[in-house]
Amino acid sequence: MALSNQSKELEILIRARYPIIYIVTWEEMRAIAEITRIAQEREKRVMEWSITTGLVPAGTSLQSQKSRDGGTKDPLVALDKIIDEIEPAIYIFKDMHPYLTRQSTTVVRRLREIAQHLKHTQKTIIIVAPVAEIPMDLEKDITVVDFDMPGHEEIEALLSKIQQDVASNPKIQVDLDPESREQLISAALGLTLNEAENVFAKALVTSRRLDSSQIMHIFAEKKQIIRKSGLLEYIDISGDLNQVGGLDMLKDWLRKRTIALSDKARQFGLPSPRGILLLGVQGCGKSLTAKAIGQLWNLPLMRFDVGRVFGSLVGSSEQNIRRAIQIVESVAPAILWIDEIDKAFSRQGGGSDGGTSTRVFGTFLTWLSEKKSPVFVIATANDIRNLPPELLRKGRLDEIFFVDLPLELERIDIFRIHLAKRGRDPEKFDLAALANRTEGFSGAEIEECIVSSLFDVFYEKHELTTEAVLNSVRQTVPLSKTMQEEIHFLRTWCEGRARNATSPQVVAAGERRRKLEI
Repeated sequence: MALSNQSKELEILIRARYPIIYIVTWEEMRAIAEITRIAQEREKRVMEWSITTGLVPAGTSLQSQKSRDGGTKDPLVALDKIIDEIEPAIYIFKDMHPYLTRQSTTVVRRLREIAQHLKHTQKTIIIVAPVAEIPMDLEKDITVVDFDMPGHEEIEALLSKIQQDVASNPKIQVDLDPESREQLISAALGLTLNEAENVFAKALVTSRRLDSSQIMHIFAEKKQIIRKSGLLEYIDISGDLNQVGGLDMLKDWLRKRTIALSDKARQFGLPSPRGILLLGVQGCGKSLTAKAIGQLWNLPLMRFDVGRVFGSLVGSSEQNIRRAIQIVESVAPAILWIDEIDKAFSRQGGGSDGGTSTRVFGTFLTWLSEKKSPVFVIATANDIRNLPPELLRKGRLDEIFFVDLPLELERIDIFRIHLAKRGRDPEKFDLAALANRTEGFSGAEIEECIVSSLFDVFYEKHELTTEAVLNSVRQTVPLSKTMQEEIHFLRTWCEGRARNATSPQVVAAGERRRKLEI
């Protein structure tokens, strides 16, 4: 297996005699295994320290640790012992970050002194912790290494090992063709090796099979990670693009990128799709489309509520946005949905909050431009006037799609979807008449007309008919009348600036009606 970039960097730092290295990772055992491998190649001892065991040789069993002298549990005593040692060694300190605070000035001072000492020896201190907490006093003495989540090759090796272990078990069915194998590996990316092993084991226990159908178990594991954060909301996949009426150009664009996040696409030279902005009239399917992409691409979908980011403490909002981004990347490949981004990052804000919203938005924009992880961002907006112009620059998102009010052919499609969804046969209704009488209606308003008419006929103990739906239509004032000026402004702005979500053929069929409406 090829060495990862962080493994190569770690080995170089050790060989260059960097005194103190800080590895940020949740995978303590994986990091220790990599350090041990490097130490063996360099013919160095490996010692481990924790507050519960003190300083012990790496690999010492828990039973042996209990019987040892616990004097080195004190970090100062452990550091003093390192100074006394002569032979080449690597000292791994687990979860030492609570002692690197201003309250633990003695430990910080001792580390500064020992850093100067270690430069002239073949000894290295490596701190392994899930978070980076480095006091200003040690910034020049500590080198930080981010230990990334396991990559494609490591997940593939784990899956191969599990497949080999269960091959002789007749009670377990393994059906992994190259495509299914690729789907499982891609879905498991973003999990630690321990989490991936657990979720594969869970799939084997619950269904006694290992194939692409186990992807939902992996998504459940990622859902747990997202829920623990409190900043993101995991959206359960409940619909598909067939539940979205019209928008054929947008659907075609999304379908062509279904396998763009796969390993085969990377080998072909395709970059991961970055994201899209759906701009348009309220109630025309933008949010519904965002929810359907998760099912289409078979990826976990997260909704980012920007309101949860802003905290009362100074600096907490900036920290929250960075943590939210970190969580999104930790479960990648995934889809991040930001609903009504025009309200979340309004360019009219930022003055009354001391610039907090501006800094949060700046952090988000920087991540959009520079992100390397396979996270597809889908943002929805209704009002272009409140949308920061920096977001519209090419390179941050792939496309801007304009979602207009549905035309006649699209309205027929929408009526067909919602009637079938409520157990009615669409062929028993005059869909052409319904579409003709709902000119200027959004998809949400059409759905509400059907629901309202169902209430009426249920109360009257009748069955739903075309006339009953038309009666609800007559009582509805569509948004296109109450917000006619705003919609006209939006259409004018999007002309030439955004791609139409509806194909030219459908637009041509409804062109006469659209001009009359404007």
